[in-house]
Amino acid sequence: MRRFDTPGTVGAFALAKVREPLTSVDGSANFFPMNWTEHISVDPGICHGRACIRGTRIMVSVVLDNLAAGLNADEIVRSYPTLKLDDVASAMAYAADLARERVVVTPVGAKA
Repeated sequence: MRRFDTPGTVGAFALAKVREPLTSVDGSANFFPMNWTEHISVDPGICHGRACIRGTRIMVSVVLDNLAAGLNADEIVRSYPTLKLDDVASAMAYAADLARERVVVTPVGAKA
C-alpha cells in the first residue's frame, strides 16, 4: 500500500489513475483515490463554463463554499438532493488538484 503523503504519489492520488489502496498518514485508514473527472465537468454553455458537478448546474465552488462554512458532506447532500457523497468528495479532490499549482485538464462539454 502507498501513503498519500509519500513523494511521487501525489499525481497518482490526484488523478486516480491507479486503483491500489492508499493509507492515511497515521496508518489508521485505507481508501481508494477519488477520480474527480468522473463527477466534474466544464461546459461553456452551463454556468458560464465554471466547473460543475456532472449532470447538474451545481458549481464546484458552491460545494466548497458550503464545506468552508462548516457544513459536512451529509448536510450538503441534504441541501442539494441531486448530489451524492461522491460528488462532494470529488469537489474536494478537484480543489486539492488545483491547489497543487499545476494545469488541471477538465473534460469540456462532456455529456452527463
